[in-house]
Amino acid sequence: MELRQLEHFIAVAEARHFTKAAGTLNISQSGLSASIRALESELGTELFLRSTRRVELTQAGQALFAESVRTIASAAAARDAVTAVKGVLSGTLSVGSEQCLGVCHLPAELATFRTRHPGVGVRLGFAGSARLLEDVAAGRIDVALIAECGLTPLGVTVRRVSSEPFTVLCSPSHPFAARRSLTLADIADETIVGFQSEWGAQVLVARALAGIGVSQRVELETNDVPSLLDLVEHGLGIAVVPEHFSQKRPSALASVPLDSPGLEWSVGIATAGVVSPAARAFLTQLDTTALAA
Repeated sequence: MELRQLEHFIAVAEARHFTKAAGTLNISQSGLSASIRALESELGTELFLRSTRRVELTQAGQALFAESVRTIASAAAARDAVTAVKGVLSGTLSVGSEQCLGVCHLPAELATFRTRHPGVGVRLGFAGSARLLEDVAAGRIDVALIAECGLTPLGVTVRRVSSEPFTVLCSPSHPFAARRSLTLADIADETIVGFQSEWGAQVLVARALAGIGVSQRVELETNDVPSLLDLVEHGLGIAVVPEHFSQKRPSALASVPLDSPGLEWSVGIATAGVVSPAARAFLTQLDTTALAA
């Protein structure tokens, strides 16, 4: 089994199509097919269910996929480590983050990193914390800034960097705006504007409400922070969010502290396995600049 074969296998699994994968890899379709057949022959099992329109992973293929991604990532980290010994960082840094975590200005940090290490390619993606943790575990990203929500997969390490309470955002005309504090019971019957289920805030708030016997009803769901603030500002519901969200539109939204022991917004940095030299350099940068402030 060669690394090249695993790279071919991953490309087909992600594209779900041999022709598209061959184009991505810049090789002939016949060469790609031969590589996959050789891998299947060596393993003694089919890795794909083939049809005229697309291919799907078999159960064996699904098992191989996660390990293949980790193997390729480890091989790349090994190559980068050798290069780093020569004093020059290379390779790729892949970073994931949930929006508006409140711990650092990520675009500025990535810009600084690229200036310091021009030989490293930088990739950035935003998603919910649950999805990001899965990506770290699978080796799809090197570093993730996430909200701790008790969903850490096996093999992933999360280092906490900050904590803060939750608050309730509402329009100034909402009855809650005159309150000095609120409890989970107070918001149980309210129309809630929330994020999608994989976002850290949704996981934590849903769990806290379930603890008092209330099922969270997110009637207006969004996957970005500005839209959530817009919906609340127009009086379409309330939002239960980390305290630092109150600083985003202080003149347009009222923020009422949520008195709920045990409900806390904790941000962490997630990594898994052997951290590449590029990722290690980025983590050091965060420790000495953004997170030390």
